[in-house]
Amino acid sequence: MNTIGRTLIGTAALGVATLGYAVGIERRAWALRHATLPVLSPGARPLRVLHISDLHMMPNQQSKQRWVAALDELEPDLVVNTGDNLAHQAAVPSVLRALGPLLNRRGVFVFGSNDYYAPKPKNPARYLLPARTAKRIHGVPLPWRDLRAALTERGWLDLTHRRRTFSVQSNTIVAAGVDDPHLRRDRYADIAGIPDPKARLRLGVTHSPEPHVLDSFAADGYDLVLAGHTHGGQLRIPGYGALVTNCGIDRSRARGVSRWGAHTWLNVSAGLGTSPYAPARFACRPEASLLTLVPRESPDHPSVRATQVPAGFGSGQDIS
Repeated sequence: MNTIGRTLIGTAALGVATLGYAVGIERRAWALRHATLPVLSPGARPLRVLHISDLHMMPNQQSKQRWVAALDELEPDLVVNTGDNLAHQAAVPSVLRALGPLLNRRGVFVFGSNDYYAPKPKNPARYLLPARTAKRIHGVPLPWRDLRAALTERGWLDLTHRRRTFSVQSNTIVAAGVDDPHLRRDRYADIAGIPDPKARLRLGVTHSPEPHVLDSFAADGYDLVLAGHTHGGQLRIPGYGALVTNCGIDRSRARGVSRWGAHTWLNVSAGLGTSPYAPARFACRPEASLLTLVPRESPDHPSVRATQVPAGFGSGQDIS
């Protein structure tokens, strides 16, 4: 066999091995990303915020359900869910099992496109198109109203086009959110305006981190905005990063913490799931984020690291 033939065979074998790893291993290699952010007003008590996004839950994904439920062991002060919980019409009970004990804690949420509509098979090349030119392809409607009713019944606050004020650990928080900008359902005008300047934290929540929404939160003086949707790029090239973000932000912000404007911090979660029609992750482990919020007089540099999954946070393999 000549050199060209051996090279082609080797390349094909590497491709098969990479695909097998991305589908069979990494998409179930749950990780917890930690960050410390100086966003609270001076004198505030530190807060632990658990940011969950993009579960894309199928009913038979039992290891994901166990792992998410075990996040309650982190004892967060606030849980923020930035949408895309569902991937199947029968997945609401599975999402509730996953969130389980976390529903006993203070929580807020907004929904994403895959709470409203089921995923459908798509040409992967469409993700390389600019976000505004890619045609939206929706599946059948999903039971998002049932999920919303279950979450609000347990005390979680729906921030869809709403601004809420509440207290956590003696800290007054103003939180506001918009419906999914990816579906062009956002109406920031409904929540526009400068939030209470006496609040210890001004928190913005959106599913897709579209720049026009982030600009609006920043202009109104929000300290921190949480978003998901990007899956961190889902397929990343080591040393290069995400190929796409599937929204308007740049590739460098596809996951993790960054600054947006002069005073606002942004955390984009790479999320915990994938579409059932694109069940692969590479160099981009599924993740939740634990954010420790401290007063702004703390050093103005976030400490960010991805960590291995604690052994007690669930094990085993999902069927799907």
